[in-house]
Amino acid sequence: MKAIKVTSYGNARVLTMSTAEPMPKPGPGQVLVNIRAAGVNYVDIYQRKGIYKPGLPFIPGLEGAGVVEAVGAEVQGVRLGARVAYTGQIGSYSEYLAVDAEKLILLPKDLSFEEGAAFPLQGMTAHYLLYDYCKPGKKDAVLIHAAAGGVGLLLVQWAKHLGATVIGTVSTEEKARAAKEAGADHVIIYTQQDFAAETKALTNGRGAQLILDGVGKTTFNGNLEAAAKFGHVVIFGAASGPADPLSPNLLMPKSLTLSGGTLFNSAAARRDVVRRSQTVLAGIKKRWLKLRIDRVLPLAQAETAHRLLESRQTMGKLILKVAD
Repeated sequence: MKAIKVTSYGNARVLTMSTAEPMPKPGPGQVLVNIRAAGVNYVDIYQRKGIYKPGLPFIPGLEGAGVVEAVGAEVQGVRLGARVAYTGQIGSYSEYLAVDAEKLILLPKDLSFEEGAAFPLQGMTAHYLLYDYCKPGKKDAVLIHAAAGGVGLLLVQWAKHLGATVIGTVSTEEKARAAKEAGADHVIIYTQQDFAAETKALTNGRGAQLILDGVGKTTFNGNLEAAAKFGHVVIFGAASGPADPLSPNLLMPKSLTLSGGTLFNSAAARRDVVRRSQTVLAGIKKRWLKLRIDRVLPLAQAETAHRLLESRQTMGKLILKVAD
């Protein structure tokens, strides 16, 4: 089968097309998925670089959508030909993957495979970030970094749906327009403005009750100034690099709570996959949650996809089209 393979950690050039990868076989509790589309996520870049080390060689990709072609032993309730999506199983930049049945999400008929590959990882990430730490209430100020990114746009829509006052940070005027279109009440272009000072000004000096940070190094220190008393800061990524070390005593003056999050923990159990994915899909069906796919590239252009994402040239989701 065809697949993108990584044999050494490094820049995007290490993503190479292989046309002779062995066809996987589903083991007990697994199904074989003929992948039609794969989602591209920042965690793929971490793994490609070796920041996270999945072990060499490997096929990247933690998210995809396709059709069930074979069912392994001990699998119940999954039929051949079913349209499914999934996340949390490495190897999605390929034509076939053996996926743990407990990770499967049945794909509604009115969603394309590209849409099916766009919502699982980022949609369920948005769910746990808004519900598991400090669910915002009406008029609470929520500061969302990288508000025009894949997770960011979903967070903006969702926080607004919950009634929060949404403040987003972005790097360009174009991304500011995308965040506003998604429902952000205020957008700060952090390359031109001090986001902490602007956040305080926009909240009459109070600051944000909840700050969601997937950027890391360039934003994290400012979060402590931008947060309200008894505020909650959640860091869930490091697009600009890992945040600098922090003395926990710096949380004391405002009685802040600091948390770290990852979907690998928050969707580890089948019940969590079901409840989170169904909530995301319900929002999509009711149209208050809209997927934004930046572009769809053929699998052979995985290197281009990584370069676009890494250089922050995208708004919304990047998809690799594996097959029709």
